[in-house]
Amino acid sequence: MTDYRVAPGEAQEDQVTAAIEKVTAQIPSSVYLGAAIASILGSVAFKIAKKENEALFVGQWVAPFLILGLYNKMVKQHGSDATSGK
Repeated sequence: MTDYRVAPGEAQEDQVTAAIEKVTAQIPSSVYLGAAIASILGSVAFKIAKKENEALFVGQWVAPFLILGLYNKMVKQHGSDATSGK
């Protein structure tokens, strides 16, 4: 059976990705968590105001903010082009 897994250092990200990660790595992870919590509160506020569509729209932002926070944390800890297991 063939092993198709990518080994550390085998593939590299392009310079655009590296530039974006260099800038976004400066953002504290708590910003993404705060944005997710603000989305939850905003969704609840719209729900209370009986604006169902807006509540669903804003409520759907929670997961992307949390995923972006996880990605940000992983880039800070491991880098996007990790070549060694530090």
